Amino acid sequence: MIPELGHFSLILALLLALVQGILPLVGAARNNPAWMSVAKPAARAQFLFVAIAFGCLAYSFLTNDFSVMNVTRNSHSRLPEIYRFTATWGSHEGSMLLWTFILAMWTLAVTLFSRHLPEDMMARVVGVMGLVSFGFLLFMLATSNPFLRMEMAMDGSDLNPLLQDPGMVVHPPILYMGYVGFSVAFAFAIAALLSGKLDASWARWSRPWTTAAWSFLTLGIMMGSWWAYYELGWGGWWFWDPVENASLMPWLVGTALIHSLAVTEKRGSFKAWTVFLAIGAFSLSLLGTFLVRSGVLSSVHSFATDPTRGLFILIFLLVVIGGSLLLFALRASQVGLGGRFALVSRESFLMVNNILLLTATGSVLLGTLYPLFLDALGLGKISVGPPYFNSVFVPLVAPLIFLSGIGPLARWKQVNVPELAARLKWGFGGSVLVALLLPFTLGEWKPMVSLGYLLSLWIVVTVAIGVRGRMRTSAGWSANFYGMNLAHLGVAVTVIGVTMVSAYQTERNVRMEVGDTVTVKDYTFRFDGVKDLEGPNYKGSRGTLEVRRNGKPVSTLHPEKRIYTASGMPFTESAIDYGLTRDLYTALGESLDGGAWSVRLFHKPFVVWIWIGAVLMALGGLLAITDRRYRTSRKKGRAAA
Repeated sequence: MIPELGHFSLILALLLALVQGILPLVGAARNNPAWMSVAKPAARAQFLFVAIAFGCLAYSFLTNDFSVMNVTRNSHSRLPEIYRFTATWGSHEGSMLLWTFILAMWTLAVTLFSRHLPEDMMARVVGVMGLVSFGFLLFMLATSNPFLRMEMAMDGSDLNPLLQDPGMVVHPPILYMGYVGFSVAFAFAIAALLSGKLDASWARWSRPWTTAAWSFLTLGIMMGSWWAYYELGWGGWWFWDPVENASLMPWLVGTALIHSLAVTEKRGSFKAWTVFLAIGAFSLSLLGTFLVRSGVLSSVHSFATDPTRGLFILIFLLVVIGGSLLLFALRASQVGLGGRFALVSRESFLMVNNILLLTATGSVLLGTLYPLFLDALGLGKISVGPPYFNSVFVPLVAPLIFLSGIGPLARWKQVNVPELAARLKWGFGGSVLVALLLPFTLGEWKPMVSLGYLLSLWIVVTVAIGVRGRMRTSAGWSANFYGMNLAHLGVAVTVIGVTMVSAYQTERNVRMEVGDTVTVKDYTFRFDGVKDLEGPNYKGSRGTLEVRRNGKPVSTLHPEKRIYTASGMPFTESAIDYGLTRDLYTALGESLDGGAWSVRLFHKPFVVWIWIGAVLMALGGLLAITDRRYRTSRKKGRAAA
C-alpha cells in the first residue's frame, strides 16, 4: 500500500507541475493576475506530494519491503539502518527522486523567501521551474519508476559497498543542492528574457540564489573528494574521473556566473553574457545527469542504466538547452550594452576571469566527451586521464587565481594604474621573495611549488590590502565584501594543500610480516598482524600498524579488507591518522605467503588543507548571501524594477 501511495503522489505531482508550468507563464504573458496567482500554491502542493513520495520510498527501504524491485536490488536485511535509509538514493530511480525532491525544495524556497519579487516575475520564475519539474517527473514515471512491484523476494542484493559509508548520508543531497540550485538562476534568466527586463534588479534577485547553489556545490564536490580519498583505498583526492568532471564543469561556470552577476548588478554591464552563463551552468548540470545516468560512462560514481533512459534524458536536454538558447538568440539583441568601462578596470578583470573559467570548462568538457565521440563513431576506445587535464587545466587556472587578487582592488569603470601598482608592489615583491625561498626549507626546490606558494601568498596579501582599505574608509560591515574575501582565502588554502601534497607526498608499497617495520619520512610503521573481522553484513581482516616518531608512539591504525556477504564484493577500508600538517595513510592490499600482507603507506603533507579551503569558500558564499541588500521589502523590490 505504501509504494502505491508513493506512486500516486508522483502522478499528482506531475499534474501539479504541469499546472505550475503553464498557467503562471500564460498569465504573465497576458497580464492575468488570477492565473499568475496559481504559481505559489501549485509549487507548494507539488513539493508536498513529492515529499510524500520520497517518504514512501524511504519507508519501503527501512522496513525491508522486498516486494519493491528498487528495494530488492539495492538493500539487504542485514544492512545497517542508516544505510537502508541512504539506499533510498543509492539507485538510479532513487537518485532521480532525490533530484526531483530537491528541485521542489528550491521552488518552495523561492515562493517563501522571494516575496519582494513583482508578481509577474514570480509567476515566470516558478513557472519555468515547474516545467523543469514536469520533465523530471515524466522521466521517472515513464522510465524510472522507483515503486515498481515484483514477486516478494526472500532478501535483497545489497547496497553497493562503495555507498555503505557515512559520507554517503550527506554527500549526494549536498551535491544535488548545488546541481539543482542552478535551476533557480536558470529560471530567473529565462524569466528575465521572457519579460525583457534584463536590468540590475534581475541580477540582484538572482544573485543570492546563485551564490547559495554555488556554495552547496562547492561543499558537495569537497565531500566527494574527501570520500574518494579515505574510502577507495588508493590515497588520491582527485582522479579526473568523468563523473567528477560532470560536477566540476557547472561549478566553474557557476563561479563565472556569480562574478558576472556582480557586474550586472553594480554597473548594468554583461547583461546578455550573464544570462548566457546562467543557461550554461544549469545546462551543464543537466549534462552531468545525462552522463551519469545514461550508461555511457564507466565510473565508480555512475549508474549503468537502460539506454532508453539515456535517450529520454538526451531529448529533455536538447529541449531545455535548445529552447533556452533559441530564446536567448531572439532576445539578446534587444539588450543594451550597459555601462561603459575602460580597458583597465574591474569590469575588464572580471571579464578576463570569465573567459579563463569558460576556457577551463571547455578543456574539461573536451577531455570528458572526446572519448565518447570516438567510441560512438567506431573510431576506437581511448582514455583521457590526469596527464591531459593537468597539462591543460593548470596553465589556465594559474593566471585566473592571480587575477582574482587584483580584481577586487580595482575600481569600477577605470583604474588608475600607477595608484593600483603602488598599492600592490610591496605585496607582490614580498610574495615573490617568500615563494622563491620557502621551498628551500622543505629540502628541495621545485618550480611548481614556488608557483603554488606565489599564487596563495598573492591572494592572502591582496585580501589583506582590501580589508585594510575598507577599514580605513569606515565603510562598515558588508557581508558580501567579507564573504567574497573569505572565499578567496579558501582558494589560497586549497592551492597550498594541492601544491604540497602533489609535490612532497611519499608512498611506499611494501610486503610486511608480523613485526616488520617501514619508515616513511620521519614515521616508523610496525606491522602487528591481522585479525579476523565480522561486521553486520560483511566479514574480513583487520590489520594493526603502530606508528612511532623518534621512538615515541604517534597512533595505532587499523586498515581493513572486507568481503560483503550478499554480493561477495571485496573492499578496502583505509585507516588514516589525520593532522593539520600531514596525514598518515594506510591501506591493506592482498594476503601473501607466510602470513605476510601487501601494505600501502603514505605520508601526505597538508592534504587536509584542500578540504579546509573548500569549506572556507562555501562559508564565504553563504556569508555573502546574508548581505542586507538581499533582504529588501516588496515595496523596494518593485521600486527597483
